Amino acid sequence: MPTRRNVFLFYKPTMELEEKITPLKALAKEHNFHIVNDYRQANIIVSIGGDGAFLQALRKTEFQEDCLYLGINTGDHLGFYTDFSINDINAITEAMKNEQVEVRKNPTIMVSVNDEKPFYCFNECSIRSNVIRTFVIDVFIDDMYFETFRGDGLVVSTPTGSTAYNKSLGGAIVDPRLKGIQLTEIASLNNNEFRTLGAPLILSGESTLTLKVVQDGNDYPIIGADNEALSIRHCHDIKIQLAEKQIKMLKLKDNSFFQRVQKTFL
Repeated sequence: MPTRRNVFLFYKPTMELEEKITPLKALAKEHNFHIVNDYRQANIIVSIGGDGAFLQALRKTEFQEDCLYLGINTGDHLGFYTDFSINDINAITEAMKNEQVEVRKNPTIMVSVNDEKPFYCFNECSIRSNVIRTFVIDVFIDDMYFETFRGDGLVVSTPTGSTAYNKSLGGAIVDPRLKGIQLTEIASLNNNEFRTLGAPLILSGESTLTLKVVQDGNDYPIIGADNEALSIRHCHDIKIQLAEKQIKMLKLKDNSFFQRVQKTFL
């Protein structure tokens, strides 16, 4: 890491947080790192906050593939993407000195709405009805018609994001080392007349998922890109696939994906 010296700090400024960040800036200067004000000049992007702040940092910095991302929590409770606490700056120094950190690559999904310019998601892309009525979506896998979904919506997640919204819907937790995407239903309607798979579906990394919104007055859906809602009108179809873009994260060696799952859920 000797040449990766430009650091961009992403956080929501408050008086209390600024006081806590001052020692971090001093530490960076002491070790010859340079704080920059433009993320496009950075080699390292540091998110200060919780997991939600980390997701916002990715989106606001446009998912930089050639940068290292580091998550620092503002409290003592660490998350899936934050291995360090702002209250224990020395732990960051010790981890660097003792080579306790490693770079891990995490997958993203690429989403295109109405064949327009694609955007990326780190955890998941969700599509939900914005009115209180059944949402109807025709589901295609690699251009093959698969089913007609009726319910509140659908979530497509990465393996990394399988522990987030996907898990709360009963989806499977997927090892991030596997290349694939997962489709999970939100309150599907299943009876003698209407039928969906009714279970999470894991697709290979080579598959393309196409969701065609049936235009019955529900063509203004809420599309979620991780923890941000997108304003898109007249949504006809959504194409989702595993992207070639991968996010490089600086993580503790002794805090693997399944160790975090164990600490969080067991």
